[in-house]
Amino acid sequence: MKKEKMIILINWTKRILGITTLVVWGYIIFTISQSPVPFREQVPYCMGSTMLIFGILTGIFKGLEYWEKQTIQKDM
Repeated sequence: MKKEKMIILINWTKRILGITTLVVWGYIIFTISQSPVPFREQVPYCMGSTMLIFGILTGIFKGLEYWEKQTIQKDM
């Protein structure tokens, strides 16, 4: 029973993190796009923030997948 609860918790954590990341990313991109500077000067900020945000998300997802794998293997 504990194994199923842990897997459900991990899956919901992934979903919440994914949605939160998309909202934060969208807000940051929107904020950058509202700047009065030309698009050419906004590009590094858009690219950098996108890479940073989704890089962090990927790292967290890898950690959660490792945790999920350990939970599944523990009961085998």
